[in-house]
Amino acid sequence: MTHHLDARRLLCPLPVIKIQEYVKTLYPGDILEIVCTDKGSLSDITAWCRIHGHYLLSSSKQNQEIFMTIQIGIC
Repeated sequence: MTHHLDARRLLCPLPVIKIQEYVKTLYPGDILEIVCTDKGSLSDITAWCRIHGHYLLSSSKQNQEIFMTIQIGIC
């Protein structure tokens, strides 16, 4: 199942905190699409995925927005 999370206008560390709370409601294999605007989010969320066993499937930047797609791993 695909889920969406809007973390625009949130500054570090809030995007990661918001993602971490949201992921608690998801199941392994679920997809989470995230949009954020904090410049450090891409590196922060990439590291968070690696530490917690999730998979960053894609990332892109469009204007001031960063789009990421994460597959939830086994937590």
